[in-house]
Amino acid sequence: MSDLIHDFIFSSAQRAPAAPALVHGAARFDYAALADLVRRAAQALLGAGLGRGERVAVYLEKRVENVAALFGASLAGGVFVPVNPLLKPEQVAHILADCDVRVLVTSPERLKQLAPQLAHCPGLRLVLATGQADADAAASLVPAPAPAPALLAWDAALAAADMSLPPHRRIDTDVSAILYTSGSTGKPKGVVLSHRNMVAGARSVASYLELAPSDRLLAVLPLSFDYGLSQLTCAFLAGASAVLLNHLFARDVLDAVVKHGVTGLAAVPPLWNQLARLPWPADCPLRYITNSGGALPGATLAALRRALPRVQPFLMYGLTEAFRSTYLPPAEIDRRPGSMGRAIPNAEILVVRPDGSLCDADEPGELVHRGALVALGYWNDPVKTAERFKPAPGQDPALPLVEMAVWSGDTVRRDADGYLYFIGRGDDLIKVSGYRVSPTELEEAVYASGAVDEAVAFGVPHPELGQAIVLLVTGSSLDAAALRKACQQRLPAYMVPAHVDLHAEPFPRNPNGKIDRKRLALPFLTLFTDASTAP
Repeated sequence: MSDLIHDFIFSSAQRAPAAPALVHGAARFDYAALADLVRRAAQALLGAGLGRGERVAVYLEKRVENVAALFGASLAGGVFVPVNPLLKPEQVAHILADCDVRVLVTSPERLKQLAPQLAHCPGLRLVLATGQADADAAASLVPAPAPAPALLAWDAALAAADMSLPPHRRIDTDVSAILYTSGSTGKPKGVVLSHRNMVAGARSVASYLELAPSDRLLAVLPLSFDYGLSQLTCAFLAGASAVLLNHLFARDVLDAVVKHGVTGLAAVPPLWNQLARLPWPADCPLRYITNSGGALPGATLAALRRALPRVQPFLMYGLTEAFRSTYLPPAEIDRRPGSMGRAIPNAEILVVRPDGSLCDADEPGELVHRGALVALGYWNDPVKTAERFKPAPGQDPALPLVEMAVWSGDTVRRDADGYLYFIGRGDDLIKVSGYRVSPTELEEAVYASGAVDEAVAFGVPHPELGQAIVLLVTGSSLDAAALRKACQQRLPAYMVPAHVDLHAEPFPRNPNGKIDRKRLALPFLTLFTDASTAP
């Protein structure tokens, strides 16, 4: 029985030691070799004095050392903190200081950029550098007035590891990882996950995807993103193999699928929008694809289904605070267009009113997730934890202990058959003259026109309407006036954008690959208020 997240690797190694486990470039690891590497990483950390529950941060692109460090920290009895490689030094330093990281695994190149910020990380004791930990990197580790952390080369540390050190005892309710959300405003929050959270999540997803040892999953998303890390945990649970890919272009993803015989591919909508336009081969090895991190435009889904007619698409909705909440089985896509599905195995999804009572069918309400996947809260932030993690609705008042649930802040509705439909995030819904407008619904209508590559809608202050709708698009075959007219033909008057802006460049993304809606809205916040006060 695998109760801790690293157990997946060792259980699969025991069942089939020679089965392929991990691929990165020319590197190939079967389960026996991966288990040995993770064990050596754990011993190196223990030999360096890693204490029970202490944090190990990994600031690397996807590579073998990244995987070994994450699962090695877990095996040692520590807590792993994957850091998105796209983050800037100031953001990385915030994470290291916020959760008091004791060991950092990174590359010499990243270390040189990060070194000036290490004065803000007094708890850091050791840096393990991949490749050659050269003198220049060592010289940069002087964050006066605090003492500099020690610097060791990763390979040398593993080679010298004492393999007899006992790991710290951990059980499934102990903390296994801290995943920092990549919000576009404010500092990122660390979501605290237990081993039970991660194990339950992997078992749930692997069950409905019907993962088997013959599957090969392509890891294209950051491992700091719960959806990206899931590609590893689900693969290792099933005894399948994972292929690590750091891609520059969408074509790199297609090429990797074909080259490595990939059967499972997970991506977010902006990447799917690009992949849907590529010429996929008729003999594509994919068995399934999954989407999360935002609604997949209907036009993109249709293009993918035409290009990949034998591939099963799974549409999913998730929260870092609860990993995954719902999925729509492929057989229901045509019957329930636009649905985000039903609760995943071993979770209950409720739709509630502000007072916590359950909504009626098709009545909008807040999505509340309860069950084994609910995280332990936000690290070092009791105020934000109390805002998001609250007692689950409908509990018996006689119970001595209160069960906590994640109150998502997202507005959804549930139809009479129990299938859920996304309306909008609490802070994204647009209110125009009293009407609540879902930006997702508006964007879907724009995509359906076939005239744009990408679309983003948001509300901005308006002196008479309360809010007005701004629509930004890329790759449009229409000018702004014609695009607004097309919206008038498809949408009720209150949903028609008051302003349409055409972008020549792709939209900015946050580190997890999602379109940065809040950043795009900033230049337009005074568009109508300034106009109303102009002489």
